[in-house]
Amino acid sequence: MEIVLRKEYFKFINYWLLTLLFLIALIIIVGGLTRLTDSGLSITTWDVVKGILPPLNDEQWLEVFNLYKEIPQYYLLNANMTMQEFKVIYYWEYIHRILGRILGLIFLLPFIFIYSKKIFNTKYNQNFFVLFILILIQGTVGWYMVKSGLVENTTVSHYRLAVHLNLALILFSAIFWYLLNIKTNENKIFFDFKKNNIFPKIFIFLIFLQITFGAFTSGLDAGKIYQTWPLMNNYFFPDDLNMNNLVITQIFNEPSFVQFLHRKLAYVIFIYVLFMSFFIFYKKNKQMYNSTYFLLSMIFIQLILGIFTLISGAYIWIASLHQISTILLLISSIYFYYNSVRT
Repeated sequence: MEIVLRKEYFKFINYWLLTLLFLIALIIIVGGLTRLTDSGLSITTWDVVKGILPPLNDEQWLEVFNLYKEIPQYYLLNANMTMQEFKVIYYWEYIHRILGRILGLIFLLPFIFIYSKKIFNTKYNQNFFVLFILILIQGTVGWYMVKSGLVENTTVSHYRLAVHLNLALILFSAIFWYLLNIKTNENKIFFDFKKNNIFPKIFIFLIFLQITFGAFTSGLDAGKIYQTWPLMNNYFFPDDLNMNNLVITQIFNEPSFVQFLHRKLAYVIFIYVLFMSFFIFYKKNKQMYNSTYFLLSMIFIQLILGIFTLISGAYIWIASLHQISTILLLISSIYFYYNSVRT
């Protein structure tokens, strides 16, 4: 079944999808920097229309600064912050939100055109409508995340942060998957349970699980403790934890334990990818060679950047590179998985 019914718009569709991928990646990167600079709570209101413009004069700046002064992050951590310092964190969050609005427009307006010109088949019109709903949900979850840090806490909930990040990466993965389908003109289903590729399926699950632990690590500032490698201050298991006293429902609130999980799952994924790669080369599955090389490279780079992020005390630019490489790792993972579905 043809996905693009009107071939004269094939390039337009490709450029549109690539633009969406670029914007989502940029939003994730800026979102990561917003988190690393503790800027996410600088805008304490959610005005879809009014919030398009930043403060334009001293009176407006004083108004938003006073709103920030009402939340715990200010009076517990930043009580000595100047207006100039506030403007820096404000603009990080403002840019993040504006990019979200731009993404919505860049998605919706071309999609209306595509729908009116009957460029996609009916199934793909439905798929992309679902993606637009996901963008709206993502914006709502973003505000739900910010709200968690406005009343009692000095930071946002790491659980809500993980949901926010995973939704963005699911959206990115879906668009990338549809781009691959359009380029190959093959309507492959992401989780086709009729396809016997259980090991790549498990791998995708592990990648998203690791991303979740990474979000927990960021949200809890867990990367700023145990800044040694390969051991955690000469211990395999963090020495500040007593597993007998940990409540199962609270274990993911413990920064030390979350860092431990994030470290160890990275090793598991690395070994798992080596295992899959060995199997692919042993079976001489040449269709998988390029995607396997790409995946191996990104796994190695991500592992190295993760180690440097840790031992640097989550230094902002190294941590940001670690987050950027997460996007590239996801691209290589989805590309690898896509080829496994095709073989």
